[in-house]
Amino acid sequence: MDRDAILDEFRAAGALLEGHFILSSGLRSAVYLQCARVLMDPRRAERLCGALAAGVRDALAALGEDIDLCVSPAMGGVIVGYETARQLGVASLFTERVEGAFTFRRGFDVPPGARVLMVEDVVTTGLSSRECIAAIAAAGGRTVAAACLVDRSGGAADLGVPLVPLLSLPTPAWPPDALPPELAAIPAVKPGSRGLRA
Repeated sequence: MDRDAILDEFRAAGALLEGHFILSSGLRSAVYLQCARVLMDPRRAERLCGALAAGVRDALAALGEDIDLCVSPAMGGVIVGYETARQLGVASLFTERVEGAFTFRRGFDVPPGARVLMVEDVVTTGLSSRECIAAIAAAGGRTVAAACLVDRSGGAADLGVPLVPLLSLPTPAWPPDALPPELAAIPAVKPGSRGLRA
């Protein structure tokens, strides 16, 4: 699946938004990718995650690694993590925030030494991904790689493990006090599912 086909999937789902958006990190952007909309169609999710799984297989082969399971941060990573795990033939778990920190609940447990692929919907700064990877390590797992539908950082986010994005879409983001004039002139909206971070 090439870049244009991936972007067409987002456009067809109404998931590629333009305006003035407040990201979960608190940064501002003129572009927002609403992965929940692109994943609400199971056939579209199957196509996108199938392409992501193919990229993951290639990356793992190059690393000489294999995985035992996929782990995603809730909420955004749950669907993409599940569908990618299904296509890779492994189990899918997710972490949830409890008192601000990711942890495993719902009877999920990571077998000691399990080789894990951390799967996220969108990576911007990489903070949520690093927090999920820390939770995996605390539970006894070893994250061998990470994967995401969209890498907004264009490869700049350091997760501490190789990142396999389906789409690299470098998108500028600014602190609220350093906006370009054209963005400052548009009211900001917060389309995501989480509140802002301090």
